[in-house]
Amino acid sequence: MKIKTEDSGAISMKPSGFTTFYKSFFTVAMLLSVLAGSVRAAEYVVDKTASQVKWVAKKVTGQHNGSISFASGSVVADKNKISGGTFVIDMKTIVDEDMTNEGMKSKLIGHLASDDFFSVAKFPESKMDIKKVTPVSGDEFKFTADLTIKGMTHPVEFNAKVKVTGDLFNAEGVITVNRTLYGIKYGSGSFFQGLGDKMIYDDFTLEFKVAAQKK
Repeated sequence: MKIKTEDSGAISMKPSGFTTFYKSFFTVAMLLSVLAGSVRAAEYVVDKTASQVKWVAKKVTGQHNGSISFASGSVVADKNKISGGTFVIDMKTIVDEDMTNEGMKSKLIGHLASDDFFSVAKFPESKMDIKKVTPVSGDEFKFTADLTIKGMTHPVEFNAKVKVTGDLFNAEGVITVNRTLYGIKYGSGSFFQGLGDKMIYDDFTLEFKVAAQKK
């Protein structure tokens, strides 16, 4: 620092060139650090043709299974560290894969789309928002998410295996959903008695495989 005596006798202190350089360098370094942290995580957009969701619903006398498609989706990740994501399911794409009689298959899909089940005309999309991801072991992670079906949102937890290679993001796992939380009570033994072999279990499963590409 340079000390300069003015005519008035007062003493003023002015920063030296080194001090000015140091402050500028520190400011730039901090800015670069913040920018580096913000761009490290990348957004991966779901490839709808390479991703799939398989559903299984069970009843006393057996089960039905099929598939349903993504409408859109993306996940934010830094390598295998996931900080967020949203996935939207197109409820109009639900299909059955276990029945061979086309008439019975069409009847089942129509029933699933009705107000007894998913009210697809009123709620054409379901959505899941990732809230928290915790490492379990290796490439396995525990997910906490908000699942919205028929306009009702409830938390779900599930484990999934995640792999990020270059610009590709892949994840697979199984989600168990209690349908009665979303107002789907048709054939539920939890709400109706005397159903016998017509009872449908409350839980159904969604087995997913997600493939996404870095944006």
